[in-house]
Amino acid sequence: MITNKLNDLTHVDYSSGEVLLIDKEKGKSSFNSVYQIRKIVNIKKIGHAGTLDPTATGLLIICIGRQQTKEIYKYQDLEKTYSGTLELGKQTPSMDGETEFIEEKNFSFVTDAMIEETRISFLGDSKQIPPMYSALKQDGKRLYKLARKGVVVERQPRDITIYDFKITRLELPEIDFEIKCSKGTYIRVIASDFGEKLGCGGYLKALRREAIGEYNVKDALTVEEFQSLNLLKKIESDESL
Repeated sequence: MITNKLNDLTHVDYSSGEVLLIDKEKGKSSFNSVYQIRKIVNIKKIGHAGTLDPTATGLLIICIGRQQTKEIYKYQDLEKTYSGTLELGKQTPSMDGETEFIEEKNFSFVTDAMIEETRISFLGDSKQIPPMYSALKQDGKRLYKLARKGVVVERQPRDITIYDFKITRLELPEIDFEIKCSKGTYIRVIASDFGEKLGCGGYLKALRREAIGEYNVKDALTVEEFQSLNLLKKIESDESL
């Protein structure tokens, strides 16, 4: 069962297993959202289907209970839809706004035709090298922890698929986009590669996960909303005693 703002939380029994749609806020890690939900529902076995970077917002699918966490792969394997903004002419080590700018280049020569040609080049199947600033592990260590120490290690390319790539706003140096892609796709790598292909560099300025398969962030609750509804549920339960 999926629990969201359309459901009546007064009848939910989290101990029997549940799946939540959560709208993660900017500045918090996916783990932090899981930690907060764990405290609210008081269930230890809990996990999320697909990490969002702290600078990103949007849909997290959180599975509660032993049975639901066993089947978390069902959600992890679904295609993802993102909206966001990439900015040309600037680059950062993390490929997003988490780290400081390291280089700025002229982008005035970039034309609409060049952007369209570059957009099309990303469609379909390709291989992508995961960024150093990622939660992937190598020899038991998170890559982003190594990256923060200035350590760079070899990463194996992954097979990814871009099903759709739309430009929704074009006001250089900013480009708003919407991307539908396979699991394991790093959108900040696409933003960085997009700038590289144009010859001016680029980084991911903003990112929001809009959907995971058929599940949409429009049906999700923020952690604060979820907490408020569960507090109301507890109050109503106590009053009925």
